[in-house]
Amino acid sequence: MDRHIFLIGMPGSGKSALGRRVAAKMQLPYLDMDVYLTEVTGMDTAQLYQQFGEQAFRDAETRVLQELAGATPGIISTGGGACLRPENRTLMKNHGVIIFIDRPVDDIMSNFRAEKRPLLAQKSKEEVEEIYQSRLPIYQGLADITMNNGNGFQNGIAALEEIVGRFC
Repeated sequence: MDRHIFLIGMPGSGKSALGRRVAAKMQLPYLDMDVYLTEVTGMDTAQLYQQFGEQAFRDAETRVLQELAGATPGIISTGGGACLRPENRTLMKNHGVIIFIDRPVDDIMSNFRAEKRPLLAQKSKEEVEEIYQSRLPIYQGLADITMNNGNGFQNGIAALEEIVGRFC
């Protein structure tokens, strides 16, 4: 693999679960930006966000992307809002292939309830739908490939594996 594969999409869309599983199966390097931020700072994403605010959190995401741009190419699961900044979009475009993992809001909401996701867990379905709709043009405009992850986990793994296989 000669370039990164960046997975973008809403929190709960399956970026981490699918990315981790496909990377392991295909023996590729894998990095989850949120996990990396937690390891570097000693605080989970919700704590970082609450203690330092969105601006500092987004600054940290940008620094992580800058670091990763020169790393060995692999699959990288980004934070749901990482692509909101133009400089992050440029970094991803210049250093990899971008796959938008799209998933229905109802499925995303079931993940929030099951996993107690910190940043959107307290939002209503309408609020999550609003966030999804506001980000959708950014995700779609940035993505080289859009993958539907609304047909079950095993189908998501198979679809992502087929897409990643094109670039290995």
